Amino acid sequence: MIIYIHGFGGSGQGNKAKEFRNYFKSLDIGFIAPSLPYNPELAITTLDELIDSYKDDVYLIGSSLGGFYAMYLSQKIKVKKAVLINPAITPWDTLQRAKGLAPNFYDESTFAWCESHLEVLKKYEMDDVENIKILLLVQKGDELLDYRQAVNKLGNSKTVIEEGGTHAFEGIDRHFEEIKYFLN
Repeated sequence: MIIYIHGFGGSGQGNKAKEFRNYFKSLDIGFIAPSLPYNPELAITTLDELIDSYKDDVYLIGSSLGGFYAMYLSQKIKVKKAVLINPAITPWDTLQRAKGLAPNFYDESTFAWCESHLEVLKKYEMDDVENIKILLLVQKGDELLDYRQAVNKLGNSKTVIEEGGTHAFEGIDRHFEEIKYFLN
């Protein structure tokens, strides 16, 4: 089973989730993109339980904050591989600017994002990551995150670094075949 993990303020109905869902569905490959709670502890617990609920191997694809979650969860034995797309490496720092009322990009509502959420994120920091399990995709034009943080942390992983682009990772569909191959 492939689990897609959306980023901060996102949902399982975001553009990347839909693109991946359509692609893997067309290949008859099991795929799910849950809409996760904004609270990091609840999100990790939900994903942990979801991973444990599958009898077969699990593969993760995470974008931004979802990439941070995927990096953390990739160290579970049941998770065979993970694809990280413009992942947040230190979200307790980068999400400081979101404190207060943060946007939910699915329905344009807001939710309260506070210091306690940032503190919880620190619990999931990984010093050692099993890089062989990771495919890192970054674009240098990411306007929200410095791609070099991910490359420095995960430099021994299989890595794709593209010039230009955005935080949303423009043209992710160009990498679907490579992602499918890596996950197999």
